Amino acid sequence: MMKKLFPIRHVIGYIASLVLSAAALAVIYGDFSHTANIVILTITAVIQASLQLFLFMHIGESADTKKELYINIAYALFVGLVTIFGTLYIFVWGWYS
Repeated sequence: MMKKLFPIRHVIGYIASLVLSAAALAVIYGDFSHTANIVILTITAVIQASLQLFLFMHIGESADTKKELYINIAYALFVGLVTIFGTLYIFVWGWYS
């Protein structure tokens, strides 16, 4: 009974997140080339995002709310991209009012 209640998938996901964060942190302290840094950061970011979506946000668990989950993810991506590119547009590319 207790084995059924223990969230082993969540614990493994948490440990995997810590390992992926440490791998990304190695970019700062490691003496890698620029290309290796970008590759390491991209791979760890994609794996980390997938891990978060499927383990902690329960994307693959329910068929009932699948549409709503994907709409929420698309909205979050839209808001994130607007924020990033809006910031770049204002601060880096020199838009002034």
